[in-house]
Amino acid sequence: MSKKKASSNEKNARSEALAQIKAEQATRDRRRALVFWAGVTALVVAVGAVATFAITRQSEARDLSAVRSYEVESKHVTTDVKYAQTPPVGGEHDATWLNCGVYPDPVREENAVHSMEHGAVWITYSSELPDNDVAALRGIVGDANYLILSPIKGLPSPIVASAWGKQLTFGELDETKLKAFIDTYREGPQTPEPGASCSGGIGEPSV
Repeated sequence: MSKKKASSNEKNARSEALAQIKAEQATRDRRRALVFWAGVTALVVAVGAVATFAITRQSEARDLSAVRSYEVESKHVTTDVKYAQTPPVGGEHDATWLNCGVYPDPVREENAVHSMEHGAVWITYSSELPDNDVAALRGIVGDANYLILSPIKGLPSPIVASAWGKQLTFGELDETKLKAFIDTYREGPQTPEPGASCSGGIGEPSV
């Protein structure tokens, strides 16, 4: 074999070897790319699932589909009123409203109903409610506007939130749902006299 032909064969062999190396490298690169994008896709799917789950949980926590609605009339009276609901959600009431705030003892319903006519949310609780839940309710109400907190006898549930024509019962304290009720119905569209005063009436709240 001539030197020229041998040199040509060596060049061909090197070219083939180089081509094979490049092909193998390209295959490895494609595999790495596939693994990378598979990981990215899995991560995106996982993040989306977590976000969807969180949004769903938040939506469920703020779900107010259990709120009951009532048709009630507004009328001032000078006598005690026998209400159909406990606590009442509206109807005839005293001409003087109850000052909003936290009350350690039961309040007169006829005055509290007048406050709801002005847009207040009245949160009532059973005397058997654990002290830590009562403290949590006090924290929610605090010195916030248009909120009343008081115990009441004969509640159908441990906690009941009421606004004019609206009511939601709680088997246990659910702060997220209670705050959603407050955000929705405090001075809400169902209020006969939104913005009317919730102070300057009767009652001396502790907060």
